[in-house]
Amino acid sequence: MSICSICAGVGLVRVVNPDGKWVSRACECQEMQREERRLAAARIPERYRHYTLDGYETAFRGADPSLGRAHLTARKFVEAYPVDTAGKGILFTGSIGVGKTHLAVGVLRRLVQERGVRGLFCDYRELLKSIQNSYNAQVQTTELELLKPVFAAEVLVLDDLGAQKPNEWVWDTVALILNTRYNDQQTTIITTNYADLPAGSGAKSDAERAAREPTLGDRIGDRMRSRLAEMCVRIEMTGEDFRQTVKRARFG
Repeated sequence: MSICSICAGVGLVRVVNPDGKWVSRACECQEMQREERRLAAARIPERYRHYTLDGYETAFRGADPSLGRAHLTARKFVEAYPVDTAGKGILFTGSIGVGKTHLAVGVLRRLVQERGVRGLFCDYRELLKSIQNSYNAQVQTTELELLKPVFAAEVLVLDDLGAQKPNEWVWDTVALILNTRYNDQQTTIITTNYADLPAGSGAKSDAERAAREPTLGDRIGDRMRSRLAEMCVRIEMTGEDFRQTVKRARFG
C-alpha cells in the first residue's frame, strides 16, 4: 500500500485558514478512502459499478425525449438533496433497457460521493429470495438481520420492483419495507418495468386481464402503489431497448 506524499500516511495536513491561522484538516487521501468505503458499503453490483449520471447517453439516434427529461430530473434531484427533496425519492418506470437502473445507480453514486450519504443497492427479487431462505432452519441469518440495512439506509435503491410473482407474502413484505421507510422519511429510489397503473387497469373481464400486460398495481397491490405516489416523484421513460439500439448502431 502506497503512502500519501502529502500527509505521509498521517491523514492530516496543516493549512492556513481564512483568518491566517495554521490549522489541521483531513488530507484528501483520507476523504477518498472514506468515499471508497461508502461506495463499497452501498453494494452496487459489479455489472452496474461504472454507471454514472455523466455517462448516461441521451443523444443517440432515435432516442426518446423522455430519456433526456429523466436524466435532467435525476440531476436536479441530486442538487436538491436533502433539503428540497424532503424525504421523497424517485420512481423510474418504463420498459426494459431504457436506462432506469443506470440513472438510479448514477443518483446513488453521486449522493454517496458528494453528500456522504449511507446508501444501499438492493435487487428486489434477490432480496425476497434471501428473506424466504432465512426461514430455513439451517440458515443462520434472520429476516430481521437481512432487512435491518434496508431500513437503515439513508438512500435505498430498490431495483426491478414487481419482478417477483405476486402473492400475499410478497405483498406483505413489500408493504413492510415501503411503509417502514415512508414512516422514517428515508429516501427510496425505485425502478420498475411495469406501468404505474392500478391493478386490472383497462380490463373488464378476467380474460382481458389475463391477455393484457400486468401493471404495477397487479404486481405489488394498489395500496402499496398508492404509497409510492406519496413517497416518490414518478419519472416515466419510454423508447427502445437501449442495449439493443446501441448494439445495432455499432455492429449493424
